[in-house]
Amino acid sequence: MEIVRIGEVDLCYEVFGEKNTENIILISGLGSQMIRWDIAFCNLLVEKGFRVIRFDNRDSGSSVFNAKREIPADKSIEEVFAAFSKEGIPYSLMDMANDVIGLLDHLKIKKSHIAGRSMGGIISQILASYYPERVLSLTIIMSTSLNPSLPKPDSEIMAMMTQASSDPDLHKEEYFSEKLRFAEKISGSGYLFDPNQEKALLEEELTRSRTKNGIIRQLLAMGSFQYNPALLKKITAPAMIIHGTDDLIFHPDCGKDIADSISDSEWILINGMGHSIPVELYDSISNTISGLTK
Repeated sequence: MEIVRIGEVDLCYEVFGEKNTENIILISGLGSQMIRWDIAFCNLLVEKGFRVIRFDNRDSGSSVFNAKREIPADKSIEEVFAAFSKEGIPYSLMDMANDVIGLLDHLKIKKSHIAGRSMGGIISQILASYYPERVLSLTIIMSTSLNPSLPKPDSEIMAMMTQASSDPDLHKEEYFSEKLRFAEKISGSGYLFDPNQEKALLEEELTRSRTKNGIIRQLLAMGSFQYNPALLKKITAPAMIIHGTDDLIFHPDCGKDIADSISDSEWILINGMGHSIPVELYDSISNTISGLTK
């Protein structure tokens, strides 16, 4: 893993398959670290001829937004949002998209395939719309256009997402219990949830994390994004939209809306998949990405 300074961000990234010439960059979701793009999945893409780049979005994992204003620990999310709405958000999703462009420039990559999950899928849409000359193909997994007419996230899931987590430094087991409960809830009915695997990932995330409360700033970036139907209609890159029938965060209609809005895109709905990519689907999804790029 390496760190590169891009503007106000120290961006952590990792490259697999250096000898391959077909580049694909993987963009993570809200509060999610690059290790959620599992090494096994990355290696499958390498076997298919890709040079794979995964990275931590600003304010997640080992990527640090250096111009941050501290989030008060004693304030509710609603109070934080109200304060920032008056004073201006720290950064936008466009800024996060420009981080990707900066990383491509650093790696001297003129054009790349893009795959984004959840919030990373929204960032991918911005990239393909505003930087069409840099995007070879677009894979959007379990994401949304943030069209306000689409179904809202499950109310119980929203409550779990917005409530303050236990401090892992003080109450580690409570923290794990909360995170495991949430992960199982969003995992879908078609694939077995492995709490041991998830806990190991949570442990690694704690070890890698260099920012506290960064997810709030990412939420502000998402919350300030203005839905624009023209954004999707401008996309000309070959596109594939993958979604699960059991997604409680972004209803399947959210993915279908993206597919309907991008000309000639592929729509794949996976029965029993929730808001995560189960190990059992690594092979089929990597094959599908490979097929799209060719």
